[in-house]
Amino acid sequence: MTPRPESSGSRPKGTAGEKIPEQPTAAQQKSAAKKTAVPKQAAAKKAAPAKATAKKAAASKTTAGRTVAKKAATKKAAAEKTPVAQPTAEKAAVAKKTAAKKSAAKTAVKTAATQKTAATQKTAAKSAVKKSAAKKATAKKATAVKATAVKATAKKAAVTKAPAAKALAKKTTASEAPAETALSKKSAARKAPARKAPAGKAAAAQVVPPEMEVAVSPAVDAVDRERLLGGTHHAPHSVLGAHPVPGGIAFRAFRPYALSVTVVSGELRAELHDDGEGFFSGLLPLREVPAYRLIVEYEGTVLETEDAYRFLPTLGDLDLHLIGEGRHEELWTALGAHPTTHQGVTGTRFAVWAPNARGVRVAGTFNFWDGTGHVMRSLGSSGVWELFLPDVGEGELYKFEITRADGSKTLRADPLARRTEVPPATSSVITSSEYEWGDADWVARRAEVPAHEAPFSVYEVHLPSWRPGLTYRQLAEQLPGYVKNLGFTHVELMPVAEHPFGGSWGYQVTGFYAPTARLGTPDDFRFLVDKLHQAGIGVLMDWVPAHFPRDAWALAEFDGRPLYEHEDPLRAAHPDWGTLEFDFGRNEVRNFLVANAVYWCEEFHIDGLRVDAVASMLYLDYSREPGQWTPNEHGGRENLDAVAFLQEMNATVYRRVPGVVTIAEESTAWDGVTRATHHKGPSGFGGLGFGLKWNMGWMHDSLQYMSHEPVHRKYHHGEMTFSMVYAYSENYVLPISHDEVVHGKRSLVSKMPGDWWQQRAGVRSYLGFMWAHPGKQLLFMGQEFAQGAEWSEAHGPDWWLLDPGYGAEPDHRGVRDLVRDLNTVYRATPALWRLDTDPAGFEWIVGDAAEDNVLAFLRLDPEGVPVLAVSNFAPVTRQDYRLGVPDDVPAWHEAVNTDAARYGGSDVTNPDPVKPEPQSWHGRPASIRLTLPPLATVWLRPA
Repeated sequence: MTPRPESSGSRPKGTAGEKIPEQPTAAQQKSAAKKTAVPKQAAAKKAAPAKATAKKAAASKTTAGRTVAKKAATKKAAAEKTPVAQPTAEKAAVAKKTAAKKSAAKTAVKTAATQKTAATQKTAAKSAVKKSAAKKATAKKATAVKATAVKATAKKAAVTKAPAAKALAKKTTASEAPAETALSKKSAARKAPARKAPAGKAAAAQVVPPEMEVAVSPAVDAVDRERLLGGTHHAPHSVLGAHPVPGGIAFRAFRPYALSVTVVSGELRAELHDDGEGFFSGLLPLREVPAYRLIVEYEGTVLETEDAYRFLPTLGDLDLHLIGEGRHEELWTALGAHPTTHQGVTGTRFAVWAPNARGVRVAGTFNFWDGTGHVMRSLGSSGVWELFLPDVGEGELYKFEITRADGSKTLRADPLARRTEVPPATSSVITSSEYEWGDADWVARRAEVPAHEAPFSVYEVHLPSWRPGLTYRQLAEQLPGYVKNLGFTHVELMPVAEHPFGGSWGYQVTGFYAPTARLGTPDDFRFLVDKLHQAGIGVLMDWVPAHFPRDAWALAEFDGRPLYEHEDPLRAAHPDWGTLEFDFGRNEVRNFLVANAVYWCEEFHIDGLRVDAVASMLYLDYSREPGQWTPNEHGGRENLDAVAFLQEMNATVYRRVPGVVTIAEESTAWDGVTRATHHKGPSGFGGLGFGLKWNMGWMHDSLQYMSHEPVHRKYHHGEMTFSMVYAYSENYVLPISHDEVVHGKRSLVSKMPGDWWQQRAGVRSYLGFMWAHPGKQLLFMGQEFAQGAEWSEAHGPDWWLLDPGYGAEPDHRGVRDLVRDLNTVYRATPALWRLDTDPAGFEWIVGDAAEDNVLAFLRLDPEGVPVLAVSNFAPVTRQDYRLGVPDDVPAWHEAVNTDAARYGGSDVTNPDPVKPEPQSWHGRPASIRLTLPPLATVWLRPA
């Protein structure tokens, strides 16, 4: 695998933070009861207290206008008291009674008003004046605000300074006078019933009752403000949005760059006070939080939107519990970005696991890549951060801005993004699928026969270079027909998960949940899989759970510390590819990978996963020198965490997706790769649970043998027979993969010695031997027509070799025709695949004819019906070559002869049925005499 250079994102980022302000309660005082006079004057008039108490406290002035940094001493305000208004004459008797009882009188001050200053035309002066009856009361800081004019009552009360948000009152008269604000007046309340609001007017229906406690300042306090601005707030929803407080409902918004923010609820419109630095607040005299929207004015535009901080979390306790346990098998439905409808509002819910982060914000095209105002909340101890953003939908780009433990920030792609930008761009893309599948029949049938008991021949494809320039949908028009014509049962796609560097061929993944955007959208990829299924072709996919690249915008130290990688640098760094290995022992990381395997099978109908680099996962000392690795708890070299992960992955996939097969690329003699996980072997380990395993030993030995000159092959005869010593130790696939035809290894035909004719004959005889050998087959693209050059991802197979105008075109077409016929006969002959994993399906006829370079064996189906395969790897014709055969077959005829003229051979064949003679040979009661073509394999079946 080719390591890739590091790349980085190129998006700007912003800042943010949070906290709940402390709220004072009304104090009971032992004094003569005094009634609070309700302000009835128009906004813009300032009232002063009529009387001061024995101990007078200085009232602090509030800052008016748009300020850059408002430092309100909220906690101090809680300890201070405001002088009360004068008692009214009408309530003298009541005052006398309350004075005798020394009971405290409660105050309620409510206002809503607007006023524009000449300097800024938008600046509202905010203040809150709280008054309570007390014999020994201390003065409290009051925030000056503008009050809405209300209808005067029959009896005038003393005017007091009152807190208010800038508001537009409801129309109640034909002259369009402002509606009466619901103010708390005990004197009036005892004389007349509370005023009822007209139907449908939510604001009037939620007026604050006279018993409401003293109002407080709604502004975000200094600590929360700093944390929101700095991007280190864990609970922004506890500060921002609408919250019941003494005095009404406090509305707080954090909208950087906004000129104004107005709350709209029914007919109520209340413009919030600009507290500076993007913070807006206001206290409205409401009984409970209403349904509301925000009108946000920016320079040159006005936006009406929902408030992101009024919504409940989109993840429940069960999701968080399963994530923490590492058992959320549908993790992609919980984390990532999902367009959805939440609490009746359409938008996108974002969630990301970043347990070491001090804060997380969402940045994207919807906020001009400034996440300052989109602060995510931490959901308890789960390490998950969440935010629902209304009015954000499919197609928007996004990343997560993470504040690390040291205070630095990093902009990261979503680990569970289901769509990405086209590389080299690195952003995640909000997406949802609308695809309607048409492969129901295929999916229903695929579980009928296990893969190891079914015909299974695989065409390996690198999609971006198979036909360079084609998209998923264009490939869907060509690839299924081509593969079906050649007779392959499956295609195996080299990794399609998103990767930044094309030269890695997809084996250094950054987007584990996203098909590469180079060829189209996720639904386009679904279309390709669907078309392959409809053509009767299964789809396998290379899957890479062993490691990931170090790109600074991806998984490496995702939240500022090792997270997906192991915290031990010796365990984290992959010595061969410059990448990082996953920490398979961490619940959430294991969950990330297990769910990913299920995701591809369920969401994209993938029929099998070929798991890459399994050997590098299983051994702690893989490619490491002594001193560079630490033994496991038993003192061994096995990576116990990786073993447990692979067992869980296989068990989960087979349980959830019937008919799917998992295949291990494992190059060692690990015991039980394809054994069931609950069955222990001699080593004491349970099986890894794979369905099939690449037979790397067979591949290496057989190619080594074929690369020798025929005259020397007799000295290497064992390289072709040794595979049968262990052929039934696992369920094998015989792979001639991309790894064997790159990086100076030469293409398959170029590995063969001799001239051009001998090279092609060698390839044909080798393919005939391979298809007859126990095990499944895999052939990489381009090798089916004897491409002479190594494969390159830059230009793909040399299709021009099949151009009828090319002089040697028949030579290449002949090899491809042979591959087609091998697959056709193979699929129609159960003896070649039904007992692939059972020793009863194979019998040697002659395996020791080293001097002749001849191999002959029988393949049998469960009923005992045989196929005789004979390979002559010498460049000479062998006449009347005698082979022992069973005596219960009356005659044999050729099913395949790789030397046939139509394949480009010399056409040495056995055209007539071959009858056995009663002469014992090779330990058999009968024998036949064959003409063996040079450098050829012949298959014979009972006539």
